[in-house]
Amino acid sequence: MRSLLHPAAKPVVFVLCLLPLAALVYGAATDTLGANPAEALIRSLGDWTLRLLCGTLAVTPLRQATGWHALARFRRLLGLFTFFYGVLHLLAYAWFDMGFYLDEIVRDIAKRPFILVGFAALLLMLPLAATSFNRAIKALGATRWQTLHRLVYAVAGLGLLHFFWMRAGKNDQAEVAVYAAVLGALLGWRVLRRLRSRAPKLQRA
Repeated sequence: MRSLLHPAAKPVVFVLCLLPLAALVYGAATDTLGANPAEALIRSLGDWTLRLLCGTLAVTPLRQATGWHALARFRRLLGLFTFFYGVLHLLAYAWFDMGFYLDEIVRDIAKRPFILVGFAALLLMLPLAATSFNRAIKALGATRWQTLHRLVYAVAGLGLLHFFWMRAGKNDQAEVAVYAAVLGALLGWRVLRRLRSRAPKLQRA
């Protein structure tokens, strides 16, 4: 699609990625986030982190399926917004739940497994965000950069586990099942693609 190559395409995607945050800020300012606005902010930011992660992982399969190769232009932007919302999710938890008391945050992370795995997922996203720029790709080399960015699979698994444990206490797994199906399909597609690419090499050997 030619529209994907338009100079305005990236700014449009950038603005679209900011809309959820704008809606949450507006909701907080107008007191329309429900009875527990702090919890609504924390959970919504986490939800959008997971949604953007799904969107980032969907770029390559969609590009292959549709032939719209220009979709690759947006993968880096979506990945950085995934990290951005993940950081906001952590900051909201640290502020509203823990009052930015570092010692209490550390104890809470160690005590509650679902927070620990969520924190681990964010830590794994840090090197991905830090090396998402062209200079980093050149410095690492394509092979090492690709190997490093396979950490996204671990991020997806930990993020899903974080979401599952968070919802398990309230016996609300319907949305978890949706994310599990989406991420399973996206990661399964990559596994199958890699196995198919290795098959000719094994046959020649």
